[in-house]
Amino acid sequence: MKWISPLFLFILFSISVTAQNIDSAAAHYKPLRFTDKQLYLPASLIFVGLLANSNGSGSIKNGIVKERNERMPHFRTHIDDYLQYTPLAIAYGLDAIGIKSRTDFANRTAIMIKGELIMVGTVCLIKNRVNQRRPDGVGYDAFPSGHTANAFAAATFLAEEYKYKFKWMPYAAYGMATTVGVLRMANNRHYISDVLVGAGIGYLSMKVSYWTHHYRWGKNAAGLKVIN
Repeated sequence: MKWISPLFLFILFSISVTAQNIDSAAAHYKPLRFTDKQLYLPASLIFVGLLANSNGSGSIKNGIVKERNERMPHFRTHIDDYLQYTPLAIAYGLDAIGIKSRTDFANRTAIMIKGELIMVGTVCLIKNRVNQRRPDGVGYDAFPSGHTANAFAAATFLAEEYKYKFKWMPYAAYGMATTVGVLRMANNRHYISDVLVGAGIGYLSMKVSYWTHHYRWGKNAAGLKVIN
C-alpha cells in the first residue's frame, strides 16, 4: 500500500495546478434543495439490488459468485478498506491546500458526520434484520455492503463540495466508490445485491444530510442561494 500516499499527493497537486485558472469568485455557498429527480438514482440502485437478492441456485448474484470463484478463486486485496475513505480525504485535503469547498468547514463537517451516521445506522439496522450469509461463508452480515455504502456516502460528499469548481469531480468520486463495490465482490465478501443496495443507501444518506441541514454556523448562516 506504499503507493497510496504518493498517488494521493499527486492528485492534490494536479488539482491545485488546475485550480489556478479558476475564478475564486465562483465559490458560492448554496444549499442543496430536495427534488424528486434526485431520488431516481438511489431508488433504482436499491430496487435492482432487491430484485437481485434471490437465493436460488440460478440467481444472478450466485452466478456472479460462481464465475468469480472459477476465474479468480485466490484473489484478495485490502485496497477497498482504504479506498472507501479516499473521497473524504481528498475533500479535506483540497481545502487544506487552499482549494475551498462549496461549504465552510463547520457546516461541511456537520453535514458529513450526519450523513455518515444516517448511513451507518441504516446499514447496521438492515444487516441485523436480514442476517444474510456472506458468499465466502464467513459471517451473516452481508446485506447490504457497509464498505460500498460508506464509499458512496463519501463520494456524494466530495462531489457536492467540489463539482461547482471541477465538473469532472463527480465522475472521479463515484468512480472510486464503484471500484470499492467491485472489489467487495472480487474479494468474495459481498454479492452484487449487497453492493447495489449499499450504494443506494450511501448516496441517499448523504443527500438527506444536505437536504436537512440548516447552516447555523459560519458563512452559510445567511444570504444563501438555492440550487438543485
